[in-house]
Amino acid sequence: MSINEKNIVRHELCGLMVLVKNSTNPAQKGLEGRVVYETYNTLKIETRDGKEKTIPKNISVFIFTLPNGKKVQVDGKVLIGRPEDRIKKKLPRW
Repeated sequence: MSINEKNIVRHELCGLMVLVKNSTNPAQKGLEGRVVYETYNTLKIETRDGKEKTIPKNISVFIFTLPNGKKVQVDGKVLIGRPEDRIKKKLPRW
């Protein structure tokens, strides 16, 4: 099954381009880069200058760029959980 705007929360996020649209931490707002690692509560993003930044999921809103070029906004609270468990659990419509 290919990744699209309806099933993005059930897919692997590593490798996708991401923009932090909103965050309660003003220093993280506007960060952009590629997802290189995902944990239960965080996404690790490699920015264009090669630095890695760890972004908490629960305080952020992300815009992911899919392989087909579409952009999808996702509330980080929906992404909380281990990636391998997130694909199995029932998620609310978002």
